[in-house]
Amino acid sequence: MPSALSGPISRRVGQTGMAVYPLALDGSVFGWATDAKETADQLDLFYAAGGDLISTAAHYAGGRSEIMIGSWLARHPERDRLVIATKVGKHPDALGLSPKSIRRGVDASLERLRLDRIDILGLDGEDPATPIEDTLTAAQELIAAGKVGHISAAGFGAAALREAVRTARRMEIPGVEIILPEYNLLDRRPYEQELAPIAVAADLGVLARTPLANGYLRGDFRSRHDKPASPIFQGALRHVNRRGAAVLAVMDDIAAETGQHVGRIALAWLLTRPHVVAPLVRVPSARALADLLPGAALDLTPDQVDRLDRVTDS
Repeated sequence: MPSALSGPISRRVGQTGMAVYPLALDGSVFGWATDAKETADQLDLFYAAGGDLISTAAHYAGGRSEIMIGSWLARHPERDRLVIATKVGKHPDALGLSPKSIRRGVDASLERLRLDRIDILGLDGEDPATPIEDTLTAAQELIAAGKVGHISAAGFGAAALREAVRTARRMEIPGVEIILPEYNLLDRRPYEQELAPIAVAADLGVLARTPLANGYLRGDFRSRHDKPASPIFQGALRHVNRRGAAVLAVMDDIAAETGQHVGRIALAWLLTRPHVVAPLVRVPSARALADLLPGAALDLTPDQVDRLDRVTDS
């Protein structure tokens, strides 16, 4: 039976009570690899397609990503349809996850985004200098104040994530409900072996970062002569090797079978993974985004999923 496209169905985000479109937009390119017009074009296209979760971070492009998203949000009256996620902890004006840094980071992000509430606040990387109890208590206060809706974690190892989940339960306060691991067909083991068991046990929503391996799984880098348009996609070149070529060959076969772009195959595979809510798509242009959006509704056959699993499980 061939793969087919049907209308994408919103997916549950862990235990948050939210449901979102099965692709999310990664704003790490905004203000760095894309200018204001290209950023607005991407956001307009994503919104028109039914997309709702837009993810960024306080430190992306020194804050310009949030500023550009905030400028775009100011022109959209249907703010309540959108889920805005940002992360704090790495901006030079609010480093780390101490209560003071979190409060300062949230207030600055709200100002740049032109919002009074962040739907998903991300804890961006572990902070060994700050007890997780202090971090979660500060987050609880922000939730109680109405400035934050839910908490996510990015860049946490298994031990730190497990401790964060256990601490919130022990203290009976809101904790991490969403994680943002790097996860794609070529980078599977760190998430699947270390973080996935925690996500399943704690019913965490998973937003997969770098789902296209920095563009390699979009088919943009077939040889060492293919150069990235921006340094943000430089990581794709580490996959230009025998293993990467073998993965692309299987993806090319499935693309021919389905009549779909290889990048859509990579996204559709992620959406077969337990607890993955949405891949966080990072692309250099609205045109590239348009090529990928149908991946939200692409159903792969069990045989196609099995072939992708086998060629990448090494």
